[in-house]
Amino acid sequence: MKFDYDLFVIGGGSGGVRAARITASETDACVALAEEDRYGGTCVIRGCVPKKLMVFASEVSHAIPEARCYGWDINEARFDWDIFHGKLDAELDRLENVYRKLLEGSGVTTFDQRARVIGPHTIELSDGQQKTAQNILIAVGGSPVLPHIDGIQHALTSNDMFHFKSLPKSILIVGGGYIACEFAGIMNGLGVKTTQYFRADQILRGFDDEARGIIADEMGKRGIDLQAGMNVTKIEKIPEGVKVTNSKGEELEVAAIMFATGRSPNTKGLIADGVGVEIGTKGQIVVDAYSQTSVPSIYALGDVTDRVNLTPVAIFEAMCFIATVFRGVPTPVDHALIPTAVFTQPEIGTVGLSEELAAARESIEVYSAKFRVMRHSFAGKEDTSLLKLIVSTKTRKILGAHLIAPQAGEMIQLLGIAIKMGATKEDLDCTMAVHPTISEELVTMRTPTRKT
Repeated sequence: MKFDYDLFVIGGGSGGVRAARITASETDACVALAEEDRYGGTCVIRGCVPKKLMVFASEVSHAIPEARCYGWDINEARFDWDIFHGKLDAELDRLENVYRKLLEGSGVTTFDQRARVIGPHTIELSDGQQKTAQNILIAVGGSPVLPHIDGIQHALTSNDMFHFKSLPKSILIVGGGYIACEFAGIMNGLGVKTTQYFRADQILRGFDDEARGIIADEMGKRGIDLQAGMNVTKIEKIPEGVKVTNSKGEELEVAAIMFATGRSPNTKGLIADGVGVEIGTKGQIVVDAYSQTSVPSIYALGDVTDRVNLTPVAIFEAMCFIATVFRGVPTPVDHALIPTAVFTQPEIGTVGLSEELAAARESIEVYSAKFRVMRHSFAGKEDTSLLKLIVSTKTRKILGAHLIAPQAGEMIQLLGIAIKMGATKEDLDCTMAVHPTISEELVTMRTPTRKT
């Protein structure tokens, strides 16, 4: 059978675009891609990129008092949301155009409309056109979900946080994960009175306990009102914003409320009945280690598979897909030891196992250092930083690393390479330190803080 395309990609986010353009530019394949919204997907348009730019903007408010301690005469500082927001929109437009040009330059045929799978090799576009492909790749990502409570229509999600006409004077953020914590830091840093509710007894479930405790303490020091074991039962619209009733029966009036309590794969209406693609209990597309679905010609990657929902993971999965399907080199996706950063304030970088998970598996040594970094100490700031290594007593391999410090994300990226290669504690011990730096502590810690 002759197909219209060798590969048809549904979804123009980071993973889908990478798969389409590399396949088209580096193989002889004929490739098409359909995207119903903006190119760049969640990360570029409504996630990582605009969020990180907002982090940069919000951090300035903490840097100004520090600058005064270094001798800078700064009498007045005022944040102008209109100026920042205009530049943010322009930057996102620029990045979307970059994605479009990358696809065009690679020879990918694009369709700016919704597509759905109606057969093992057939795609139907929203205008009624049907296209065939030898292989179909689904990379449509996920979306925020809202709980079913009274008045939920008055709530925002993370998608809405980049589109304020003017900044609210106060905000309640509901959730304890990294999206909620990052936006709490952003809003607080921009001068918005910020409260955060979360159901658990601590934020950042799944992260190292010691690290998440420090992050919570530091967020509190910066003025964020963290309330554990708390949820929202009702929302009412009022002239000044919303009135919220919490799980203790208390009422709180804020200008805005945002929920960051979960995301769901975008599979609704995506695949016609009878195609045979297995869908999991959370709505995710079930795939094997090669990102192949239960239908051999259909693959899926990124957040729509609900494996590890991070942009670099989707890009990595795309490269494995290309190697497997178009280069004849079967390449399973290795999801172990993924370095990641959470752009809370302060920032956290982590790779590998938490102390709790590692101790449950084997005998370990913990090496850690808590301190005030030189820059903050000189300015009289009390910010706590942490560098922590989890080491196997038996193999001496580093099982996990957890960093809380300025530029922790940059440090964990580089440390992640060594840990992925199987670095031992002794490998770090015989590495010369760069002085004076924060990261030199990673190669100078000699005595275990504790053993389990």
